[in-house]
Amino acid sequence: MLQLRPNCECCDTDLPPEAEARICSFECTFCPACASQLNSTCPNCSGELVKRPVRTAGKLAAHPASTKRIYRATPCFSPAGT
Repeated sequence: MLQLRPNCECCDTDLPPEAEARICSFECTFCPACASQLNSTCPNCSGELVKRPVRTAGKLAAHPASTKRIYRATPCFSPAGT
C-alpha cells in the first residue's frame, strides 16, 4: 500500500494526503515546487517523479497516511544563483 508520506523530502513542507505531491517508484515524496526544480527526477534514485494519487476519505480512514517524516540530510539542489 502506498505510504502517502507527510512531507517533502527537500524542503520539509507538509503534504497532507489530499495535497498535490510528486513521488517516484520508491515513494520518495516531493512538493510540486521542488519536483519542478529537480526536473521531475528523484535525487535519491534518479527515477521519474509523477503525480501522487489521492486516497479517498473513506479509504484513508481505514488505511491512514504515514506519519514518518523523511528529510534529506543533503540539499536536493543548489540555491538559485550559486
